[in-house]
Amino acid sequence: MTITIEPTSDTSTDGTSAVATGASWVRVCEIGDLEPGWGEVALLGADQVALVRLGDDEVYAVDHHDPHTGAPVMARGITGSRGDRLTIASPLHKEVYDLVTGECYTNETLALRTFASRVVDGVVEVEVRAAA
Repeated sequence: MTITIEPTSDTSTDGTSAVATGASWVRVCEIGDLEPGWGEVALLGADQVALVRLGDDEVYAVDHHDPHTGAPVMARGITGSRGDRLTIASPLHKEVYDLVTGECYTNETLALRTFASRVVDGVVEVEVRAAA
């Protein structure tokens, strides 16, 4: 499944303005559309974002493109953990990335772009920053 969304809102669902930060919260899909432990891809404007659901209301959003190869594969990554840090490993070369920070544990020259995400009233939202 691929979800296509065009970010259009400058206001989050809680009514606060995102204009000052150049960001907006974009409603992407229902939480029930995501299977726990698996990734799906959302097209947010020009960005391909891999959404990974790990808990009942726990969704992480990262760039779908593998930082090592550029291939759009991260939604098929392998989820796990390093200590108390949640991770995703590239399905191609198995580099392991922190799902929150994007730090690569296996190659310090790589980093995976991350996006803030949240679940509001059963709907997954991803924060999209305006182009500089």
